[in-house]
Amino acid sequence: MKLKKLPIGISTLTEILEENYLYVDKTHLAQKLIENSKYYFLSRPRRFGKSLLLDTLRTIFDGDKEVFKGLSIYDNGYEFKKHPIVRISFNSGDFSSKESFHKRIFEILRFNQIELDIVCDEKITSSGCFEELIYQAYTKYNKKVVILVDEYDKPILDNIENTEVARVMRNELKNFYSVIKGADEFLKFVFITGVSKFSKVSLFSGLNNIQDITLNPNYATICGYTQVDVETVFAKHLQGQDFAKIQKWYNGYKFLGEGVYNPFDILLFIANNFAFRNYWFSTATPTFLLKLIEKNNYFLPNLENVVKDDRMLDSFDVDYIELETLMWQTGYLTINETYESMKGIKYRLTIPNSEVRISLMGSIADFMSKIQNSELAQESIYDALLQADFQALEKTFKALFASIPYNLFTNNKMYEYEGYYVSLFYSYLKALGIDLLCEDVTNKGRIDVTIKMPNSIIIIEFKVDGSDALSQIKEKKYHEKYLDSNVPIYIVGVEFDTKDRNISKLESEMIT
Repeated sequence: MKLKKLPIGISTLTEILEENYLYVDKTHLAQKLIENSKYYFLSRPRRFGKSLLLDTLRTIFDGDKEVFKGLSIYDNGYEFKKHPIVRISFNSGDFSSKESFHKRIFEILRFNQIELDIVCDEKITSSGCFEELIYQAYTKYNKKVVILVDEYDKPILDNIENTEVARVMRNELKNFYSVIKGADEFLKFVFITGVSKFSKVSLFSGLNNIQDITLNPNYATICGYTQVDVETVFAKHLQGQDFAKIQKWYNGYKFLGEGVYNPFDILLFIANNFAFRNYWFSTATPTFLLKLIEKNNYFLPNLENVVKDDRMLDSFDVDYIELETLMWQTGYLTINETYESMKGIKYRLTIPNSEVRISLMGSIADFMSKIQNSELAQESIYDALLQADFQALEKTFKALFASIPYNLFTNNKMYEYEGYYVSLFYSYLKALGIDLLCEDVTNKGRIDVTIKMPNSIIIIEFKVDGSDALSQIKEKKYHEKYLDSNVPIYIVGVEFDTKDRNISKLESEMIT
């Protein structure tokens, strides 16, 4: 039997169903949305299936029940009724200026006028046309209107490095979306998606009754594939594959419910003959994120223990961009644990999977050091650690640090800080996919880095300018935590010289 086709880049439900593409049924969740409330907002990282979800909702509100034969919603008591639909998508377009933004807005509104057989006054503003479109659709079809907005925040995100233009986009969107609140009596259902939740866009200050289902456990799997989906819907396509390895590489995105895969990864993994590559990560280099890390002199090992509260969901704006919030919203961090504190709910964040960890840390290391394509050095590092060859490890890292352009140091003083060296050291090791723990707590203090290799435990302490790193490990007896590990334990002291801007000494001993 011929396998179903993979819906790579296809976000039109009818095409998927009619052209024999694989479809992971989300119609039961779409039905729950429609039957339970009216206004919704959903944030998910890019390429997570938001556009397909919106098209599924559009197709449901088109009212043709037979399209859904064989899917959950078909026999689940849903009454298919046709409603006029206004679709706003900022997936494409030029948003580099106020003028180009308005041009794109009017193109979108013209498309809707054609679809609904309605004409707006040519002299009216974009907000006025949007308002008129809703009212005329309600009047013409005698049915309440459905509004579906895809990537509502893209005009802002496209300009996130240019604060002035981003503010302009934010204000224009605020005026445009304010129409929705005033049109309540004419609306049946509103669903809005995006990557980030900008607190000063009127969606969230004006629509007080909008439900943010980003972290609603009932809708945790509304976008993305679950482990069950991968092992059942894709069973024939993945026959004979290592599901545990696939899960480690691509699963792990959690929105207070069951973990999910980014669909793009699974589809490309199958299409590329099961090669483990960074499919999602490679679609867009997180340049702004890298610049923010550098600007803030962010201590990368802190990514091992990021804890946030509910303000993480609501405090994002172009005038105040917090690195860890940005990383969570864009998919480079995910929620690993939730717990109650005296001050309310806390979220512990982590990097979701091997793909993101390896790719992100490699990009950060290359960006921080300005050394491009350092794969050969990474292989040398891994081999040295595997063989416990610390002379080779020292040689490789000295070569790496010596390759860092001189002007990187003359333009700022980050070489004076131990954190820069530790962060760079950490990012290169983490990019290898090694089991690595920073700020490893013992009863005598914190180990800077513990590396768990397949055949050894390696404990590393970092110091700057003459401090004896190895002596601290011995004095604190950090190794005692791992005496029952049944593998050799190595303690390693790494000392940096800020004048030479390199490793001055790397000492090691094996604990017997």
